[in-house]
Amino acid sequence: MGGYPAAIRASQLGLKVALVESNKLGGTCLHIGCIPTKALLESSELYHRVATRGAEFGIKAEVVGYDYPRIAQRRDAVVGQLYKGVQYLMKKNKIEVIEGKGKLRDRNTIEVGAKKITAKDLIVATGSTVKTLPGLELDGQFIVSSDNAVVSKEAPESIVIIGAGAVGVEFATFYSQLGVKVTLLEALDRLVPLEDEDVSKELLTAFKKAGIDCRAGVKVKGAKKARDGVSVDTDQGEVWGKQLLVAVGRAAVSKEIGLDAVKVETYPNGFIKVDEWMRTSAEGVHAIGDVVGGYLLAHAASHEGIVAAEDIAGQRLAPMEQDLVTRCTYSHPQVASVGMTEKQAREKGHEVKVGKFPFSAIGRAQIHGETAGFVKMVADAKTGQMLGTHIVGPEATELIAEPALTQLFQGDAWELGRNIHPHPTLSEAVMEAAMAVDGHAIHF
Repeated sequence: MGGYPAAIRASQLGLKVALVESNKLGGTCLHIGCIPTKALLESSELYHRVATRGAEFGIKAEVVGYDYPRIAQRRDAVVGQLYKGVQYLMKKNKIEVIEGKGKLRDRNTIEVGAKKITAKDLIVATGSTVKTLPGLELDGQFIVSSDNAVVSKEAPESIVIIGAGAVGVEFATFYSQLGVKVTLLEALDRLVPLEDEDVSKELLTAFKKAGIDCRAGVKVKGAKKARDGVSVDTDQGEVWGKQLLVAVGRAAVSKEIGLDAVKVETYPNGFIKVDEWMRTSAEGVHAIGDVVGGYLLAHAASHEGIVAAEDIAGQRLAPMEQDLVTRCTYSHPQVASVGMTEKQAREKGHEVKVGKFPFSAIGRAQIHGETAGFVKMVADAKTGQMLGTHIVGPEATELIAEPALTQLFQGDAWELGRNIHPHPTLSEAVMEAAMAVDGHAIHF
């Protein structure tokens, strides 16, 4: 995802640009990640809402069902349309696209098969790939990765998911909404363990209500085919499902791309070391996206690409700040955050004050029929400056942009709270949480 925005920005700044692509433009996000998974979730959400709550909204439907091949067809159509858009952008910005696998030969040369491409500056944006656990060999049928699951043309009768991070809880939501029996296993002590602890508790409550079997603190020892499905061996006994989805993170694609030849330094886990301008240890070589670690998110990669292109063109605007990356999870309820959790802020020595506001007190949430969840804001007690925002509830992924902008401008909670928000909207929960930091919330 980071490569083509970097190419576009570099072209806008007057540079001649070539982009080497071994698969399809748009990368993991467009083809087997963000876009197709969210398309699947849009279908499952609509089906589940009508099937389970239609009568509540005055919708009469004698029979409500779903057609998985049509769901898959719509998923592919969305991806296809966006893919055409990226291809058009390459032509519009006069970017030469070279198909094939690239390998660094020196700090000015990339080799693609028998072809050599030379340039003053290079950007590495090779991304990441799915990981698995020892003893769990992915076969694409019984033991699968998210790559397999997202392009599937059918849903299993039951599924065990290992990993309750963003990928795990999104697929748990998708399958559960389609009526699949879901068992979710997490080695750490809570769901979405990188999020604020209050968010984890709220998501667990929602998942249990949805009938998802959530088990935290479970260590997986191995898995094997058994009884026309998969038997998962854990330290708490056997767990069985028709299919096993392994969602335990991603690994950098940094091997065999010539990093040693250019003396680009990496961490022991394979991620490339970069500074705030996305510069590697090799002069003239930048790296962006999943391959540099940090938050492995498409929008982070895109922004890193823009930062790198501007640095190369000598037109720096602002460095990459990982603390300003928004994190979005499209589970039900949705989860979104930016900045530090309450615990992280305290550990870093901040005296904090917290504002928390429930969606149940928001008129638009009542109308929408989704009242669970809250907005939580963490601010410095002495200065009032925003340190972090954590949302779990309806449209959380849309609502996080405003708090993120406030943090970009180093704003205070009261400033966000004084911004006049339209009524009735879900965004009022953001305003109320900001005012709650100083104890001034109006509706709760």
